[in-house]
Amino acid sequence: MHRSEITIDLGALRRNVRRLRRALGRAELWVVVKADGYGHGAIDVAGAALGEGALALCVATVGEALILRREFPGVRILVMGPTSGREIAQAREADLDLAVADEAVPEGVRVHLKIDTGMGRWGLSELPALPVEVVGLMSHLATADSDPEFARAQIERFNEATADFPNLIRHIANSAAALRLPESHFDAARCGIAVYGLSPFGEAPAVDELEPVLRWDSHVAQVRKLASGESTGYGRRFTAEEPTWVGIVPVGYADGFRRDMTGTEVRVGGERRRVVGTISMDALAVELDRELPLGTPVTLVGHGVLLEDHARVAGTINYELVCGIDTSPSRARRVVLDA
Repeated sequence: MHRSEITIDLGALRRNVRRLRRALGRAELWVVVKADGYGHGAIDVAGAALGEGALALCVATVGEALILRREFPGVRILVMGPTSGREIAQAREADLDLAVADEAVPEGVRVHLKIDTGMGRWGLSELPALPVEVVGLMSHLATADSDPEFARAQIERFNEATADFPNLIRHIANSAAALRLPESHFDAARCGIAVYGLSPFGEAPAVDELEPVLRWDSHVAQVRKLASGESTGYGRRFTAEEPTWVGIVPVGYADGFRRDMTGTEVRVGGERRRVVGTISMDALAVELDRELPLGTPVTLVGHGVLLEDHARVAGTINYELVCGIDTSPSRARRVVLDA
């Protein structure tokens, strides 16, 4: 029996892509598959999304793009992060698109000039004269998930800066804007988190008709009864006030179930149970109401156990949690459902 199992449901991913395409109308959907598809598997995700009508892939690095290029010749792949001289040459050879945030526009490669409309990170304050290599104009929304009024101000600044270039591809929308700010759609939207069925707003994904793609399962590897005053885990953070059953699950922070997720809930044998004590590198404890057999299934993510809920307990966002799950075969079995 594996310590845990990661299931990727490409059917759910396809339905999320269709949901986003409906929201975007005439604008193209460009799927963000950086960080190995937010831990879901970039090649699997890209193939499913392109099959449902996504028209481009977006990544952070040239290295990520080159892996995809071998699988998807002819597909637009946009590298959104900064690039070195050697990487520019690789991008040129691999027919990649590059996001450029200054006036040093490389020759012989398609460029999307990035304008800073309020993110305060990469980007030009104003557009220079545009060389022929420029095929797109882009910006990055800072608050589409939390402050729509500031996002609308960014969208208006972007529109004013780019209105004289109707022949270029204009794109600023992310998942949150694609779903709730139609004025942001322009020619294309770069969507990441929503493609994976996770909420950009930290809400239940179903609010926006999204379906989580990733499920994470394990099992009870040990059951023990703590007497009153006995504890489980490092630091004795959980001490039984009365005789208490606990189950030990062979997953910990090295697998991506973070230490600050103590207190969150998982499903044990289909019932919600609280994670107690200190989460260690390779194990966590759950409070039980009775003795359960070894091997009882534990759902860490999925079937109503939401990454958004775990994120609230940990004081972070679902993006960080999903990217932190170790899907390598040394830690977990990975299953892809291609229905």
